[in-house]
Amino acid sequence: MSKLAEPTFAWEPVTPRGVAAFARSSLTWLLAVQALVAALVTAAVLWLLMDGIFPTIESAIDKLPATGELRDATLDWHGDDPTLLAEGKILALSVDLGHGGALRSPADFQFEFGKQSVRAFSLFGEAEMPYPPAYLIAFNRPDARPAWGAWSPEILGAVALGTFFGLLFVWAVLATIYFLPLWLFGFFTNRDLGFGASWKLAGAALLPGALLLSVFIVAYDLGWCDWVELCFAFGMHFVTGWVYLFVSPLFLNRAVATATEKNPFHKP
Repeated sequence: MSKLAEPTFAWEPVTPRGVAAFARSSLTWLLAVQALVAALVTAAVLWLLMDGIFPTIESAIDKLPATGELRDATLDWHGDDPTLLAEGKILALSVDLGHGGALRSPADFQFEFGKQSVRAFSLFGEAEMPYPPAYLIAFNRPDARPAWGAWSPEILGAVALGTFFGLLFVWAVLATIYFLPLWLFGFFTNRDLGFGASWKLAGAALLPGALLLSVFIVAYDLGWCDWVELCFAFGMHFVTGWVYLFVSPLFLNRAVATATEKNPFHKP
């Protein structure tokens, strides 16, 4: 690339040229853009919870009987058996005390509450988990409804904080892992790319994949893609980062030699 082709202002982490611009930006600006992208991904995750999962849980609570509890690792159930409490595209909740297999939902995830354990069904197979001993958990509508009303905002807050700061931490770790191979790539391709610029470019190269994944999360909730495609997008968002990692440096200026070597075949 010529010197005029190098980007002069970092404002969009979408194209390889836009990602390359972050090599010349300040660290503060890179962190600000990363925070913006992390906020977008966090919003997509919260949308999935609030629109695709929480309504199913609330519907299941409304169908619980007036009495019932989980005590000493045993479910005391006073409703129909088996019964489907609630079902959505993503999540289904049911009760089958004997785990007889009478109810199987097409939802991506199904949790079946039995007498002494809960079974989880998904694309990845089946898993069974015994109830925790020495715990008393309300399994009835009058107690579960206010408990969920109190805990659901706490869950959303924990997910929001965990997603936002988790992304920033993971991006910092990955940039620290990637910057040395990126610097070597810049060295062998004769690019003006120092250690600091390599770290910032590596951090910016992770953002396009994160944006891609956030789009697929929303698309999954809206029914535009299925669970398999979402898993594929999760893997591809890593590959996208690797592609940007080694394509974006090509949009930077070539390194300029500090001293001109003399031609040994030139006669003065």
